[in-house]
This record gives sequence, structure tokens and C-alpha cells, in this order.
Amino acid sequence: MRTKKHKRKTNRVVIVTSDAVDGKSRHLRLNHWAMQLLTVVICIAVGYVLGLIIYGEQYRSRIWDRADRRIEEVQAQNEQLQQQLEAAETEKMDMQSQVIALNSKIDLLSDTVNQKTEEMAGLMETIDGQYIPSCFPLSGSASIVEITEEEPTCVLNGTEGTTVVATATGVVTEVGEDTDYGNRVVVDHGNGYVTVYRNKGDCMVKVGDTVVQKSALFYIGSGNTRLGYQIQMDGGYINPVQMMDISG
Repeated sequence: MRTKKHKRKTNRVVIVTSDAVDGKSRHLRLNHWAMQLLTVVICIAVGYVLGLIIYGEQYRSRIWDRADRRIEEVQAQNEQLQQQLEAAETEKMDMQSQVIALNSKIDLLSDTVNQKTEEMAGLMETIDGQYIPSCFPLSGSASIVEITEEEPTCVLNGTEGTTVVATATGVVTEVGEDTDYGNRVVVDHGNGYVTVYRNKGDCMVKVGDTVVQKSALFYIGSGNTRLGYQIQMDGGYINPVQMMDISG
């Protein structure tokens, strides 16, 4: 019968000494399992430190790479923004130049419009003046007799070879006989004024004709030198001499 041999468990002694001259040594006695645990802990610690050394450098390198890339991205964005800002500033200057040019055109157009408005106002005034019976009713000189009773009348004795003319622009509304003068022509000027021409001569217009200032109405011959001329304003007779341009 065999006798079992028992392994002898050995203990480990850890000696801790000081580097001082009179340093004392300390002995730390560890059993087998404690020694293995300490060995494992030391290995883990060494591995951790080595890992920090090896992988920490790689980690720091990656961090720096990322930081560099981010800096480059920010710089690129700043450059892009700067370019956009410069483009916007250039566009702003162009728009300001356009606004100045447009303002100059507007001023020019405004001056032109004002000038045209003044010209149109003058033209309208001239045109309106042509509808006011202020013209002399004969193409030549004549003597004038003013009748102010009842229906004011201006009797003119003209010169043979001249003509009776319309004193303003208008439309002929009546052509007919007159008991005192022989014939009569009535012209409506469309602004409240109506002129009446009485003469023995043959009438040169008909109803509906449009006449302008100094259009011929009668031809003055040896037997019809006398003209009876009247003006109505809004249905009532007014003194024609007060409207007549004698110098005309």
C-alpha cells in the first residue's frame, strides 16, 4: 500500500528596503495565493500603464487629427463666409450705383414730365382760348356801332372783299334767314359761349360743320358790308365788344 506524498506549501517573502544608509528592511511574508494575486495585480498594472503609453499616444494623435480637421473646416467656412461677404459688398455697391443711375433717370424723367406738363398746360390753354369768342369777326377793318339795349349787338360795317369769320372754334348749329340782315349763322363753342352772325351775303357753311377761329362764314360784297354780331353766355346775351380783340 502506497503512502501519499503531500506537497509542501511554500511561502514567499517580499523584502522592502530603504535606500537610506540606515534604512531598515521590512519583510512581508505572502502565501502562495497572495503571491499569485500580487503577480496578477502587478501584471495588470504594468499592462494598463503600457496600454496608456501605447494607445494613449494613438488616442492623442486621433484627437489632434480631429482637431486639425475641425480647424481646417472652420477656416474653410470662414474663407467661404468672407468670400460671400465680399460678394455681398460688391453687389451692394453695384446696387447703389444702379440706384444712383435710376435716381438720375427719375430726375431727368421728372424734369421732362414737368416740361411736357407745362407745354401741355400751355397748349391746353391755347386750345381752350380758341373756343372763347375773342377774335375780331371780320378779316379786315371795319367801323363799329355798339347797341346795348335788350340783346346787346355789335354792328360792323366792313370793307368789300373781306370776309365774316368765326370768332372761335365751334360747331354750326343754325343756318337760316334773318328779317333784319337777310341771313343768320349760329355757332356753338361747347363751353357756354354761342356766337350769332347776321349778314345779307350767301352763307359759306351748313349746319353740323365744325369751324375754327377765322373760318370764313360770309363773303363781304358791295351789297352786304353790314354785319350784326352777338354773343350769348349760358343762354344770356353779353356785350360782344367786351370780348372782342379789336387789334385782331
